[in-house]
This record gives sequence, C-alpha cells and structure tokens, in this order.
Amino acid sequence: MLDGFRLRNPGRSLVGIVFYELCWHLCLGFLKIFFGMRVRDGHNEPPAQAGAHLVILNHQSHFDPILAGMAVRRRHLYFIARSGLFSNRLFGWLIRSLNSIPLNQKAADTAAMRAAIDQLKSGRSVLIFPEGSRTPDGAMHGFKRGFWLLLSRSTVPVLPVAVEGAFDAGPRRASRPTLFRKVRVKVAPPIPAQTLLDMGEDAALRHLQAVIENMRQDLADEMRAEGVRITTQPRVDAHTD
Repeated sequence: MLDGFRLRNPGRSLVGIVFYELCWHLCLGFLKIFFGMRVRDGHNEPPAQAGAHLVILNHQSHFDPILAGMAVRRRHLYFIARSGLFSNRLFGWLIRSLNSIPLNQKAADTAAMRAAIDQLKSGRSVLIFPEGSRTPDGAMHGFKRGFWLLLSRSTVPVLPVAVEGAFDAGPRRASRPTLFRKVRVKVAPPIPAQTLLDMGEDAALRHLQAVIENMRQDLADEMRAEGVRITTQPRVDAHTD
C-alpha cells in the first residue's frame, strides 16, 4: 500500500507526498463548496504505475493549476509557474512544496525547461499551459512552441485536460474571484508521444488544440443546459512562437 502511495510522486519524501495530499483534499472541499467543481471523465487518467505524462490545459484563471491537480488524482503534478509568484517568501515556499518550477517569462528560460524535462525523465508528471498565459477574453489561444520542446525531449504521453467556467469565476482582469460561479473540468484519454511526433509540430498542435476545445465546448454546453451563464468565446486559431 505504501509503495502504491509513493508512485504518486516517485522519489519525493513521504512528508512531501502527505503534504500534497492534505492540500489536495483542502482544495477539493473549497472548490466544491464555493465553485461547484466537477470533474468529467476522470477515469481517462492513466494509472500511477504507467509513469510520467505531460498534462496540458487551457488557461482561463489562477485556479487552473489547482483544477488540473483535482482532475489528475493518481499522480502529483509538477507545475511550471512564472518566477514572480515566488517573490513572497511564504507563498514561494508553499508552491515549491507543491512541486512548482519557476519560469522567467521575460527571457527564454532554458533552465526551467530543463528542470521540467528532468522531472518527466524521473517518472513524474508535469503540467504546462501551452497558451503560455491566461486568456484575456475567455477564448483559447494558440499554443506556444515551448510545449513541443518538452514533448520532443521527454517523449512521454500527453494527457489533455479542459477547464470551463474558471474565466467567469476569476478572469484575468479581476482583482478577486467571483464565488459560486460553476467550474467544470474534463479529461481526455492520453495520447502517446510518438503519435504526436509522427504528425509533426504544426499538425500536432492543431490536433491538441481541437481536442481541448471540443472538451471545453462539451463542458460549456452542459453548463448552459443547467442554466449557467458562460461568457467564453470559441478558440482563436493562430499560434505564436
């Protein structure tokens, strides 16, 4: 049983694993109470013994890393986070304890990319937002090429995840979240790295964008059927370097 528990984060101390688990349960309660969070198709997540995978998610709000962590239950995620979030010593300690990897967005931070690749090669699972930053308008924007670098260097399966409702709960322009707005998350089956590499960069990026966008629209349709107001827009197709 203990060995199975350690598979959630290979090589991490038992104290670190337990701390992540405690935070996971606290966040789950918070999101269910204040945002009615639900995860759809969580069974698509591969088992812990399947090893590392690269989790990709559309980026609507500050809640997204937590929502991804809720959807990916069998493994502890490593997060690539902008370096400014580590400036506060207490908050910086917290997110480091929850597996965050600092990324300097003002420069090509090859060190952060190498750190993410090292985590993947160590059998851990890493979350990346291929859009690079939160959407300013609710639409999903084009994927940046840093994701392709991670995939081509690590060759691990990709687990696409979609979030909907987080933009309305905590948009980029808002100074504080709006409580009791509904949030949904959906998980797709993992895609082998070789399948994507065989497509080539541009085709693979388009394919992954379509997978996540289709899941996001499914969630939006479900929420509208429940009477939830959604203000997000369809995907913006162009991708940037």
